[in-house]
Amino acid sequence: MKKIYILFIALTSTFAVNAQVSFGHIQNQIPRSQKGINQFDVKKDTVSYKGLSVDMGAAFALQFQALNSFNDQKDLATAPGYRLNNLENNFNLPNANFTIGAQLYDGVRVNLDVYLASRHHNETWVKGGYLQIDKLDFIKKDFLADFMQYTTIKIGQMENNYGDAHFRRSDNGNAFMNPFVGNNIMDAFITEMGAELYYNRSGFVSMIGVTNSKLNQNVAEIVPSPTTPAKPDANTTISPSILAKLGWDKQINPDLRIRLTGSYYHTANSSGNLYASDRAGSRFYGVMSHADYNVINPTTGNIITAVINNFDPTANKDTGRFNPAYGNWATSYMVNPFIKYKGLEFFGTLEFTSGGDFKGTDDTRKVNQYVGDLVYRFGEGERFYVGGKYNLVDGKLSNANAEAIQINRFEAAAGWFMTKNVLAKMEYVDQNYKNFSQFNGVTPNDLFGGSFKGIMFEAVISF
Repeated sequence: MKKIYILFIALTSTFAVNAQVSFGHIQNQIPRSQKGINQFDVKKDTVSYKGLSVDMGAAFALQFQALNSFNDQKDLATAPGYRLNNLENNFNLPNANFTIGAQLYDGVRVNLDVYLASRHHNETWVKGGYLQIDKLDFIKKDFLADFMQYTTIKIGQMENNYGDAHFRRSDNGNAFMNPFVGNNIMDAFITEMGAELYYNRSGFVSMIGVTNSKLNQNVAEIVPSPTTPAKPDANTTISPSILAKLGWDKQINPDLRIRLTGSYYHTANSSGNLYASDRAGSRFYGVMSHADYNVINPTTGNIITAVINNFDPTANKDTGRFNPAYGNWATSYMVNPFIKYKGLEFFGTLEFTSGGDFKGTDDTRKVNQYVGDLVYRFGEGERFYVGGKYNLVDGKLSNANAEAIQINRFEAAAGWFMTKNVLAKMEYVDQNYKNFSQFNGVTPNDLFGGSFKGIMFEAVISF
C-alpha cells in the first residue's frame, strides 16, 4: 500500500510539472536532422510560444579508418631509426554530443552544447552555450517589433559565426551537415565569449559580432615573455576580435537557390584561436605521425636527442590539418558561394588570411585556402548522395622561408540517409604536402614529401 501511495504522489507531481513545462516546442531553431542541411546562420519561423519548453538532443559518430601515411625521408644518417607510424585498419574512438536548451519566453531561448566524448577529451566537457533573442517582448509587448521581425541577437560563449564553411563541417559527434568525413585543411572554428547581431531580410544577409578573443575565460594578468632583438615588442594585452558577414541568399524558384556571402575576422593581438579552437580533433587519426627514434651524431654515434612517438590522439589531435599560427595580429576574409539546382549543389570557400609573422613583430605573412565541393543528392527525399571535394592551402610558414608550402586534399564520398536521423557515408581521401623542409632543426620533418590516403567510413546518428 505504501508503494502505491508513493507511486500516486510521483504521477501527480509529474502531471503538475507537465502542465507548466512542455518538451520540444522551440522557436527559431535549425533542425538537427537531415532537414537542417544547408540552413545557415539563424532563421525565423512561425512557431507560437506556449510557455516554458525544454529541448534535448544528441549526436553520435563512429569512423572506421583505413589510411596509410608516406613521406620522402630515406636512409637518414642522423636518424637511422626514423619512420612514420604504421596505422591499422580499425575503428576510432566514437564521438558523442549532447544538447540541452529551453524556450524561456516568447522569442527568447537558451542553448547548451556538451561533448560527451571526443578525440581530444575522453571525458564530458562543455563546448559552449548562448542566449538567442528574436523578440523584445520581455521589455514591453511588441517592443521594436518591426525591427526584431528581421533581427536576432546571440550572446554567450558559442560557435562564433565566421564564414559559412563552419555550417558544413563535422562538429565532433554532429557530422550530419558535412557530406564528407574531413573538415577543411585550414579549419576556421572558434568558441569565444561574445555577441552577434543578425539582420536578415528579403534575401539580404548580415551579421556583426565581437568576442573577447579568449577560448578559456579567466582574469589572470598577462605576463609578457622576455623580449629579444628579433622579438622586441611582446604582447601585453588581448584585444577583442571583430567578426562580420554580408551576403545574399534567395530561393529563386522551387528548383534553384543561390547564396553568396563574404565574411571578415580580425584580432589586433592574436590568441591564435581561429584555426586551433576545435578541441574535438581531426577525423584523420595518427596520419603523418612518427614512431620513437634517436637523433645521433653520425661520426661518433652518440645520441643527440631522443624523439618520442607522437601518435597520441589527444596530444596530437590535429593530424591532417594546418594552422598558420599567426602571432601578434591576424585578419581573415572568407567568400562562400552556394548554388543548389534540384539535387545538384556546389559549395565553395575562398579564404585569404594574413597575420604577424610571430608575436612581437608586425611583419605580414599570408596563407590562402581554396575549397570547392560538388554534391549530387538523389532518391526520394534526397536520401542518397555522391560528391567530390578539392582543398588547397598555399602560403609561407614564415617570412624567412624562400618558398610557400602547399597542402592539397581530394575527397570522394557517397552517403545514404537511412532515416532523417541516421546517416552512413564512405569516402576516399588523398592528401599531399609540398615544399616542406626536410628537417626541423636536427629532427626529420614528418611532412617532407608527405602524403596520406585511403578509405574512411562514418556512421552518424543525430536527433
